[in-house]
Amino acid sequence: MENLKPFNFKLEASDEKARAGIIETIHGNIKTPVFMPVGTAASVKGIFPKDLLELNIEIILANTYHLMLRPGEELIKKFSGLQKFMNWEKPILTDSGGFQVWSLSKLRNIKEKGIEFSSHVDGKKYKLTPESSILIQEKLNSTISMVLDECTEYPATYARSKESMELSMRWAERCKKAFTKRKGYGLFGIIQGGMFGDLRKESTKILNEIEFDGYALGGLSVGENHEQMINVVKETTQHIDIEKPRYIMGVGRPVDIFYSVENGIDMFDCVLPTRFGRNGRAFTDKGEINLRNAKYASDKSLLDETTDCYASTNFSKSYLHHLTKSNEILSSMILSLHNIAYYKKMMDEIRVSIINKRFKSLKKKYLKNHESFKKN
Repeated sequence: MENLKPFNFKLEASDEKARAGIIETIHGNIKTPVFMPVGTAASVKGIFPKDLLELNIEIILANTYHLMLRPGEELIKKFSGLQKFMNWEKPILTDSGGFQVWSLSKLRNIKEKGIEFSSHVDGKKYKLTPESSILIQEKLNSTISMVLDECTEYPATYARSKESMELSMRWAERCKKAFTKRKGYGLFGIIQGGMFGDLRKESTKILNEIEFDGYALGGLSVGENHEQMINVVKETTQHIDIEKPRYIMGVGRPVDIFYSVENGIDMFDCVLPTRFGRNGRAFTDKGEINLRNAKYASDKSLLDETTDCYASTNFSKSYLHHLTKSNEILSSMILSLHNIAYYKKMMDEIRVSIINKRFKSLKKKYLKNHESFKKN
């Protein structure tokens, strides 16, 4: 054990509140700010792991809820974890499953002990407690595990948000006790409190006292508008331990990322790049484009010459329009890979801009064509 690397975060540079750092883990280093492609069921939809490696993706996200239902954590444990199971040797962060129970399971019962729910796959009944969530994530060999929390719905009253936050904090403490401390592995706490700044502050204080390896902002991107979300980020990050990585969960349009980085967020994940790819949409320096639109039928220009990726620079918009309208699988593969490549390019540029104290000018450049796509 003495030869294993500790889980550690090094802050390398800052430009006002924007930060550049490195997270050191057992499975490799992660340069921040970082966007984590979502591989919910141990697969980033439509993309080979080798293609992610060629883009130098350093971490992906998988999901406890989906994997415990299918194929089951015990099977994955027989492979010594997700890395061997899916042929991905780099870091993996796993969501605890709480959000998916909240969003997918129509039949759920949240109690002090944990959550009872029916699978959205076959209706089978399951129980998920803070302790079992941590144990499942350890069987998955998650590099970064997340505590089990209750995602507060939106809108929610102050009383409801407070009750939900306090339950999540009690669960967080139980998760910390259940977590097996191993060198190079980390456990993140999740800050809750709805849209209320004082509840978010209280939640952060409790989690700081419990002491986690990193801190996430949960309960966002659940219906609130862009301004509400960024206000929560702005108010909350000032209370988080400056020496720990900060992660905003499930948030990921370019406009969201730039405003969040500006307020001290280090880590992001979102299904949009691959979901958009499967639906004929691409992220480009000109903003978001929909290849299904008739205006691209005869467009000979390449998808995106500025992104260094085979998918971005070898196919015309006309061809992609044809594939998309024909519902060809290749369209999903090309656009999904391009979108992940675009996000990787964007995050690399953000990191360099912070190191060189040019973040605001880069933000202005990107948001010229992306700000109009923020949530209303």
